[in-house]
Amino acid sequence: MSSTAGEVARMDSTLFFKTLKDKVDAYFENNKLSRAGEYRLLLKSIFQILTAVSLYVVLVFFTPPWWLALVLAALLGVNFAALGFNVMHEGGHQSFSHNKWINSAAGYVLNILGGNIYFWKVKHNVNHHTFTSIDGLDSDINVEPFMRLHPNQRLLKAHRFQHIYFVVLYGISYVVWVFYEDFVKYFTNRIAPHMKPMTLSIKEHLIFWITKIMYVTLLIVVPIFFVGWLKAMIGFLVMTFVCGLFISLVFQLAHVVEINHFPCEKKVVGDWAVHQVSTTANFDTSNKALSWLLGGLNFQIEHHLFPKVSHIHYSAISKLVKETCHDFEIAYHEYGTMFSAMASHVRYLHKMGAC
Repeated sequence: MSSTAGEVARMDSTLFFKTLKDKVDAYFENNKLSRAGEYRLLLKSIFQILTAVSLYVVLVFFTPPWWLALVLAALLGVNFAALGFNVMHEGGHQSFSHNKWINSAAGYVLNILGGNIYFWKVKHNVNHHTFTSIDGLDSDINVEPFMRLHPNQRLLKAHRFQHIYFVVLYGISYVVWVFYEDFVKYFTNRIAPHMKPMTLSIKEHLIFWITKIMYVTLLIVVPIFFVGWLKAMIGFLVMTFVCGLFISLVFQLAHVVEINHFPCEKKVVGDWAVHQVSTTANFDTSNKALSWLLGGLNFQIEHHLFPKVSHIHYSAISKLVKETCHDFEIAYHEYGTMFSAMASHVRYLHKMGAC
């Protein structure tokens, strides 16, 4: 591309999202489609919820052999992650349904899973979706001092092994989130260190404590009563480890890979939409089974550009995004398989730990 063409592309970058949005709006209008998931997402959610309940009942009340119990506990971990991807995530972005209370109910699935939807909406919808991959503002890439995920972050000697020990950290991330990070937010009144203190209503205080107690009761107390503390704790640790590993990998393969841009500035420079495309990558989008399980989060570019559109539409609108990126000469980041994205993530971790 000539320098003149490059200058024109940069000048037109501010028109990128307007052009793309017009195309996406026309897609929904011409096909008379709802942007929300509606009945298709509801049916999938019911299936995933029933699967989780079934696995829980079998593990707690029917006490299968130890080897089968470990497999089922791992599957429950995957199931919990899938509920987060498909139900909570959509509800939190108001894309599950056009009905506000249905979106709210879907979002509160996170509380059932041990988290807190109020905290998550601020941390994810505001911090992450606005300041994607900006060190100090996107708290999703701030795991210092345990890992170095951004060139601006401090390099420690231990980081030279982060491409090996990341598996352990990702695995324990879910239980740390539920039993440590949420309580730090609650007692400090801050979602992130750089944010202003928050003020929780009486309702949010009650929801926080009631749902945390419910989670501990259902996932720890009841299993201990029926199967004993050792079996219950082993099952709980297996489930939470698999869930944490799965959730972390899905996020990291979309944002912490070699092909993405990691801004040095402490702000979004230039067009917001171009920033989203440059800091985000898709992976294995032709795999329909994977897209079903991940709630379309392998279409991360489309999700960041249109967070209030349900993932059931990502495959269709990705064609419009690719086309518009090509027209504006904006790089569209994509890995053909989940394995290639995983390999890139490991290489990136090794690079960040070595220099």
